[in-house]
Amino acid sequence: MISLPVLAEVTGQVAEATAAHAASVNPITDITQTFGVNLPAIIGQIVNFAIVAFVLWKFAFKPVLATLDERKKKIADGLRYAEETKARLDSAQQEIADSLKKAQIEAAAIIEQARKASKEVAERETAAAAERANGLITTALQAIELEKHKMLAEARTEIARLVIATTQRVLAQELNDADRSRYNDAATRELTSV
Repeated sequence: MISLPVLAEVTGQVAEATAAHAASVNPITDITQTFGVNLPAIIGQIVNFAIVAFVLWKFAFKPVLATLDERKKKIADGLRYAEETKARLDSAQQEIADSLKKAQIEAAAIIEQARKASKEVAERETAAAAERANGLITTALQAIELEKHKMLAEARTEIARLVIATTQRVLAQELNDADRSRYNDAATRELTSV
């Protein structure tokens, strides 16, 4: 059997060797060996993931985000344009309403002026027609008066001729020009007094 001091010495040496070995072994390597992790494979997977993430970011996410930003901008522009259009429409409707009111006022004024003008024209035409009618009546009265004088003159002449013819027959004699003239004058005086 081994003596105790030898055993203690061997045990001490084993402990020193284990401590030296433990000090020389890397704790990361020890963990990777304990859990069965392959460090180069993990580093390769990390690099692959980084490359895929970069490619996706560059060629997929970035264009999609740019498209989303562009759409947001277009939507914002569309909303702003819609608001501006609504404001312009409201303004245009207000202007149209104002223009309609103004046009109605102007139309009422024009109608009133037209009524006044038509009334004046009607009054003028009525006065002119009355003047023409009065002129026609005056002319007709003058023509009637002339015709009356003419007929009276013709009637006097005819009556005088009849008086002379009757007188000649009654007297059974031929009258000379002086007698005729005297009878004509007498008959004319008698007719004029009537």
